[in-house]
Formats: sequence, C-alpha cells, structure tokens
Amino acid sequence: MSHNTFGHLFRVTTFGESHGPAIGCVVDGCPPGLSLTEADLQVYLDKRRPGQNRFTTQRQEPDVVRILSGVFEDDRTGGPVTTGTSIGLLIDNVDQRSKDYSEIRDAYRPGHADYPYDVKYGVRDYRGGGRSSARETAMRVAAGGVARKVTPGVTIRAALVQMGPHKIDRARWDWAEVDRNPFFCPDAEAAASWETYLDGVRKAGSSCGAMIEVVAEHVPVGWGAPIYGKLDAELASALMSINAVKGVEFGLGMAAADLSGEENADEMRLGNDGQPIFLSNNAGGILGGMSTGQPIVARFAVKPTSSILTPRLSVDRFGAETDIRTRGRHDPCVGIRAVPVGEAMVAIVLADAYLRHRGQVGESHVWPFARPPV
Repeated sequence: MSHNTFGHLFRVTTFGESHGPAIGCVVDGCPPGLSLTEADLQVYLDKRRPGQNRFTTQRQEPDVVRILSGVFEDDRTGGPVTTGTSIGLLIDNVDQRSKDYSEIRDAYRPGHADYPYDVKYGVRDYRGGGRSSARETAMRVAAGGVARKVTPGVTIRAALVQMGPHKIDRARWDWAEVDRNPFFCPDAEAAASWETYLDGVRKAGSSCGAMIEVVAEHVPVGWGAPIYGKLDAELASALMSINAVKGVEFGLGMAAADLSGEENADEMRLGNDGQPIFLSNNAGGILGGMSTGQPIVARFAVKPTSSILTPRLSVDRFGAETDIRTRGRHDPCVGIRAVPVGEAMVAIVLADAYLRHRGQVGESHVWPFARPPV
C-alpha cells in the first residue's frame, strides 16, 4: 500500500493496523532544538482516547505514546530536545477483540471501505478494518503534538458544533465549556440535550453524524501559496483524509453562494495600531490560498458511524447476497473523537506551511511598504 505519508517539509508517515500489535508513525522535518517529551503528546492523545464515557467505543486503549527516536537529552540541553532527525512514535494495541469480526470475514459492511479495499488489494484485514480503521488516527494526534512545537505562537482549537440535526447556539459559544462535557461542545445547553439524544441513538444500536469546527489563531500573514500550494486546499486535503469525513468548508463555506459580492467581501480598515483589520471573516482567514492573519476557520462533516446493529443489505466476496449487522464496540457518533484529530491535521499542515514559507521568503516582509519617491 502506497500513500502512507502526508506533508512536504514536515512529513508524517503512519503504520500499523487496528488489531495488530501496535500503531506508529515517523515524523520527518521537525527542526532541532525544540523541547519535546512524551507528556507533551499524551495530553492530546488523552482527548481522543476511546472508552472514556458511554458515548464512545468501549474499547479500552490507554494510548500511551513512546518516543523511540529523534530526541536527545544531556546536561547541555536542559531537557529532552529534538535532534532534527526522524522522530519515531509508537502506541501499543492492548484491547483487540478480533473475534467480534469473524462473521464479516467474507462479507462487506455497507458504508465501510471493505468492498473497494478487497477489490484493489485482494487481501483485506477484516479485523476492525485493518489499515483503513480510524485507529490509525491516534498517530496523527501524536504527530500533531509534535507539529504544535514547530509553531508555538499559533493556537489551534476545535469544537463539535452539530450532532445529527442538532446545532449549537453560537451566541452561547464558550471555549472553556469544550473541556467540561464529553462532546467537546462549546454550548453547555446543547451539550446537555445531546446526552439524551445520543443515549437514544446508542440504545437503538444506530449512529449519527456530526460537524466539527477548527479555529487556528495567530497564524501570520502569507502562509501558503497562490496556485497549487493553496493553504485551504492542503487543509481540505488533510481534513478529508480523516476517516468518515464527507465535506470541508472554510469561513462561510457553502453559504457564500447565497451572498452578493458586497455582502461577501471582507472589507478592511486600519486598526488603532496602524495595522489592517478585517471587518468580517467570510473567507475563513485565507485569501488566494494564503493566510490573511485572521483566524483560520474550517468545518468538516463526519458521516454517521457505519458499524451499526441494524441489519443491512450487502454482498460477500464470492458474489452472493447477504444481510449483515456489525457487532463489536463502536462509536455511536464518531465525530466526537474526530475533534482532536481535526486539530492535529490542521497543526500538521500549518507546521509544514510555516517551514515552506520560511524556506522560500525567510522572514515576512514588513507592512506597510514605503511609497516610492515622486
């Protein structure tokens, strides 16, 4: 299988299967001299970890990450620091229940990648989806923790803003609330109502979709490129690569099609500090493929978890029709644990964008530019 690597200068290669002995990744391109410990990465993995409440899969994986390479410490470094070489990260799988999947060894689960995977490779690890399992995203979260070290001035946060048909009230948005409920929801009232809703979905053996919003603040002006290296294109690619994601938008996104040119334009004025300010952020912090200095706002839609207990019509690999229900432990709303994954993918893209920007232009130009003499 090819295409296990993402990024240009900051590159992440993942490996491992859902029910294999371990999953891991190699991070290339991290600059030397950055403080990095396992605890720095574990804080993000703990947000994604399964089995923390009744609203996620009950697979009990501690997801303890180990740094295998690329970090050095002695009396001169003041603690563990990156060396500039490849950083190897590993997480052991400890709670696989492969027998849960024996009934679908030869059958294709509707909504999953089983059918195209089998036709493409001729070999399919049916135990939890193997390589195509969302288990792989744990390593993206770990790599995202490394990426945040590359851009320490940038703040990246994400929140669940819709569960099934139920949306938050943006007037009640509170970032502090995200860490107080099991849904990463910024609206306390919405989070309380979602508990009842998702309990019903879970007890019915069904699932629901979700919408996640990621906000990256303090991104300097000019990251990205105007043609094939557009920052929004690369962010969209990164977010679309997350399991179960079916749509990505920036700023107003699809709603921009409803507006006139006057309504959509993000007008500019000078702030009290003499720097330009935008009067709106319909573009989501990116214009012409480059960051504007405004918050980068991206949203991605996650489909309902395909593993449900309700029997669905399907076929098997021998060409026979069959009915299939997926047993095992699954998220009733996979979008919940996609929140830290979305943060990680944005962090990886921004770290890469920063290194490429620095490699091409060095320090950013100083604005405003001097007027030429008359």
